[in-house]
Amino acid sequence: MSRIGLRPIPIPAGVDIQIADDNRVTVKGPKGQLDARFDQDMRLSRENGTLSVARPDNERAHRSLHGLTRTLISNMVVGVTDGYKKDLEIQGVGYRAAMDGKVLVLSLGYSHPVRMEPPEGISYTLDGITRVSVVGIDKQAVGEEAARIRRVRPPEPYKGKGVRYTGEQVRRKAGKAGKAK
Repeated sequence: MSRIGLRPIPIPAGVDIQIADDNRVTVKGPKGQLDARFDQDMRLSRENGTLSVARPDNERAHRSLHGLTRTLISNMVVGVTDGYKKDLEIQGVGYRAAMDGKVLVLSLGYSHPVRMEPPEGISYTLDGITRVSVVGIDKQAVGEEAARIRRVRPPEPYKGKGVRYTGEQVRRKAGKAGKAK
């Protein structure tokens, strides 16, 4: 049995969930609106302030989709109520970030600054010149955008310079051994 899939999803006040016939779920909340289409075999039902997901049988594919569907809908509810945020930090001498309107400008040791335009529904916030936050209501889009920023200059293993997630541990390597005299 899927322990995650069996848990009902609480629907907070101020959140409206619409379920269409083709399992298209639209979630509206204070921060915005998200919609997604789920597998036809999953049965979505709403009763007294909760939404639950049921599967038709115990086939392997249905067991896989059961917990996934419940988690994706739960992420949509959390996104429209609280939103998601992914924090990045920049380490290295002369490495910094700045905002030019909505565009993030990264100076990461290249011959030119790297300008990153935020996709629809995503925004950047800066905390100083070395901390960048990616904020949005779609968990997947926030994670992808944070990964796209990190990909510009991933942390290197010798000095640890680059863009990393806050709290990420970078495995360090020993440098060259000195020449014996």
